[in-house]
Amino acid sequence: MLAAGVAMLMVAPTEPATAAPARSGGNVQEAVEELARIPGVVGVVGGAYVDGKSLGLGSAGSRLLDGEGGRIPPNARFRIWSQTKQMVATVVLKLVEKGALGVDDTLGDLLPEVVEQDLVTRADEITVRQMLRHTSGIPDWYAGKPNPDGSEGEPSFDVFDFTTPYRPLDLVRWSRGRPRTGEPGEKWTYSNTNYTLLGMVVEKVTGRDLATELRTRLFAPLGMTRTYLMVRPPDGVKGPHGHGYYPDTEGRPRDVDRFNAGLTGGAGGVVSTAHDVSAFNRAFTRGELLPPELQRVLTDRLPTATHPRGDGDNSGSASDSGVSGDSSGCGDDLYITGGLAPGSVALTFYSADGRRQLALSFTLSVKPNDVRLDVDDAVESIFCPSS
Repeated sequence: MLAAGVAMLMVAPTEPATAAPARSGGNVQEAVEELARIPGVVGVVGGAYVDGKSLGLGSAGSRLLDGEGGRIPPNARFRIWSQTKQMVATVVLKLVEKGALGVDDTLGDLLPEVVEQDLVTRADEITVRQMLRHTSGIPDWYAGKPNPDGSEGEPSFDVFDFTTPYRPLDLVRWSRGRPRTGEPGEKWTYSNTNYTLLGMVVEKVTGRDLATELRTRLFAPLGMTRTYLMVRPPDGVKGPHGHGYYPDTEGRPRDVDRFNAGLTGGAGGVVSTAHDVSAFNRAFTRGELLPPELQRVLTDRLPTATHPRGDGDNSGSASDSGVSGDSSGCGDDLYITGGLAPGSVALTFYSADGRRQLALSFTLSVKPNDVRLDVDDAVESIFCPSS
C-alpha cells in the first residue's frame, strides 16, 4: 500500500519517464480519457502544473464499477498511499533541524517499548537515518514474502476487514517473525515497517499525533487545504471520489473504498488532491522544505539495493504498478513517485527542477500489480503537445 507502492511507494527521483519543457499544456482531459480505457481501470483523475500554475484538471471513467455513480469530480480527493512516506520523512527531518532528535539516534532509544516487547531485533543498532532510507533491515509487515523481482507480495492481512482498530504496534508485531533483510545500513530493502515506526517516533518526540504534525508542519504552510492523514476506521476519503475494487477469493471485484485506515498511518495514510500533492512535490524538489544536508539524507544514492531498478528510491516507486514510460520526450526527463494498494494507484510525475508536476489517481477493478499503466503518451501529450 504501501509498496514502493503498496507497498506504498516513496522519495528520490526514480525512473525517467518522459520529458517536457515548460510550454502551454496539452489537453489533460483528453489524456485521462485515454488512460481510463486501460483494462482494469475504473476511473482516473489528475492535474498538471508548471511553476505552480494549472495546465488543467481531468476526470474520466466513473466513480463506481460498471459506469455507475457518475463522473468523479476532477478535483476529487484520493489516497496517495506511499507518497505519504516522503511527507513523514520531511516532518522527521524538520524535527531533526529543530534539535528534537538526530538522524543517528537509535530506534531503541527513541521507542524503548519495541525493545521491551521484543518487537524489532537489533533496535539498539538501527538509526533514524536507516529507517528513512529503507536500509534498516527491518522486515515488512505488509506482505508475507516478496515477489521474485523484489517487489511487494500479496497482503498478509484480510483486505476486506474495514473495521478492526489496528494500532501501529500491532503492525510492527506482524513483522517480528519474519527474517531480517540485511544488516543495519547494509542495503536498500523496501519495508512499510520503517515508516510505521517513524510515525510513532514523531508522536513520541512531539507529544502530538502524526496527523497534527503533518498538518501544522506541512499541509497548512503549503496551502494543502484539502489534504489530511486518515487515522483509524471508519476514516475514509471525504467528498465525492472514485471507489476502488479488489477481487475476492472467487475473483469477483469487491468495493474496498473503506480500506482500513488502521493499516496505513505513517506508511501510506494521506488523502490529497492533484493540486495539493503537486504543491508538496514542487516545494520538496525545489529544496524549500529542508536544508541541503538534511534533504540529502533522502535523495543521496543508497547502498547496493534490492530495488527492482537497481536504483535507490528512499520513498517509494512506481515500479510495482507496472508503470511504463520510455519515450525520449521533448526536454528533460520526468521522474515518478507513487503508491498503490488494494483499489488504486496514485502517481506523481515531476521534473528534477521542481517546475512541472502531473498527479494522477487510478481506481481499479483488479489487483494493482495486474494492471499495466502505460502513461508515456499521456504525459507527453500534456507537457509537449507539439512533439
